[in-house]
Amino acid sequence: MSDNSKYFAANKATWNDKVKVHAESDMYNMQTFKDGNTSLKSYEIDALGDVNGKSLLHLQCHFGQDTLSWSRAGAKCTGVDLSNEGIKLAQSLNSELNLDAEFMCCNVLDTAKHVKETFDIVFTSYGVIGWLPDLKPWGQMIADKLKKDGTFYMAEFHPIVWMFDYLEGKPIMKYGYMQDEAIYEEYEGTYANQSSKMISKEYGWNHGLSEVINALTEAGLHIEYLKEHDASPYNVLPDLVENKDGFYETKDKLYPLIFELKAVKM
Repeated sequence: MSDNSKYFAANKATWNDKVKVHAESDMYNMQTFKDGNTSLKSYEIDALGDVNGKSLLHLQCHFGQDTLSWSRAGAKCTGVDLSNEGIKLAQSLNSELNLDAEFMCCNVLDTAKHVKETFDIVFTSYGVIGWLPDLKPWGQMIADKLKKDGTFYMAEFHPIVWMFDYLEGKPIMKYGYMQDEAIYEEYEGTYANQSSKMISKEYGWNHGLSEVINALTEAGLHIEYLKEHDASPYNVLPDLVENKDGFYETKDKLYPLIFELKAVKM
């Protein structure tokens, strides 16, 4: 872990800078959220069903909109994130909206050191596993935090998406589908506000679907399903086309943009 500490420190600094930019962005639409709209997507809600009365751990929660959306649905939620600025805003929103979620600032791989209870549900979504150099400790942590018969659910960008370099305008296939070496990117702006003047400095890692599945199954989880989708709920990649459902696709749909995975601790 210590070998990656400089990468995690750089990512934390960037995510701290992103919090204010994202909180003011159209993408996160803070006022609409405060007015009662859920930030969750329909297939996430369908996957987990009625969460009322269930305990839910949200990994890499950013500033907590999804955590608080699950809280509004009746779940007893705990959110964790690397960014102390993100956690500070999440706690502020929790108070403002009179909800009962709890938030903890830590590296997601250290969750078990900071969050002692176990949960009915562990949830994570969109742009999460690419910040982790190795998924085996991630999978083990998820298993450790789930109660017996508990559910793990994730919605995430498809690994093929991360094979491309998007910084030159036209996507160029540049990175390995599975790549152990850290990928460094430095650019102006952020996915939620590309005109922002903030400089993002980020280290990430590419993980194929087999690595995701094996990390979870080796930790004792049973995979219920893996689904792949052509369309993304977010217009965060170049040249996407909006479909009739309000999601975004590549013009030729040659590869999926999103996958969903649901698993149970046996």
